[in-house]
Amino acid sequence: MGKWALRLSVTFTTVLAAITVGPAAHADAPVDYVALGDSYSSGTGATGATGSCMRSPNGYPQLWANRHETSSFAFVACGGATTDDVRATQVASLSAGTDLVTITIGGNDAGFAAGAISCVLGSDQVCLGVVEAARAYIRTVLPGRLDRTYADITARAPSAEVVVLGYPRLFETGACPGGLSLVKRQALNAAADDLASVTAARAQAAGLTWADTRPIFAGYGVCAGTPWINRVNLLNLTSTFHPNNAGYASGYLPALENFTG
Repeated sequence: MGKWALRLSVTFTTVLAAITVGPAAHADAPVDYVALGDSYSSGTGATGATGSCMRSPNGYPQLWANRHETSSFAFVACGGATTDDVRATQVASLSAGTDLVTITIGGNDAGFAAGAISCVLGSDQVCLGVVEAARAYIRTVLPGRLDRTYADITARAPSAEVVVLGYPRLFETGACPGGLSLVKRQALNAAADDLASVTAARAQAAGLTWADTRPIFAGYGVCAGTPWINRVNLLNLTSTFHPNNAGYASGYLPALENFTG
């Protein structure tokens, strides 16, 4: 059980005991929640995404805040953010009073979005070359960058439950009329698996909570009958390969609530 969830459990137990001796109180204490991260945290790809950070009220942070009692909610995740951006501009929103922190980060460090667009526009061989370079970066450079980011978060919010949410595999590997070739889809999914493995290892080493979104998105990737991830949209490349409304509401939100309730 995470630190924040444990505090809620203790609060609930205290309330039950208090029923026999005095007025009942709320079982859930209001939560001081800060949402950090990149476009997958800002809600890019969902309806209503606006501004330079492409934050959407249909992203999982706002959806979670709508369903839970919060004493404060700082939504500072920003599309395009890297680990350096989180450390330079986002962690300042944390404090010793922060109860819950969520974050998705690391994909932009590895150039994952640019690599995916290269796979859309280039040949199989071009795609494989770009993806392999990203995978090498994920295995060798990204771990240290994640370590520094997680250390900054825990230093500023030492009592918070920090939930690190991963990225889903983008594609189903069955028929995909008009979509990317199977070779490209398999390569990009393999990179997503590398990113998940490295992020999980570094989050757990830092004592943080890892939320793997790949299982919950299985069967709902690009090429699925009911996709939770946006297909290529040449008129809106920003939303391409990001979750849609269903992806945030039925994928990311339940993945987070598995740990927070």
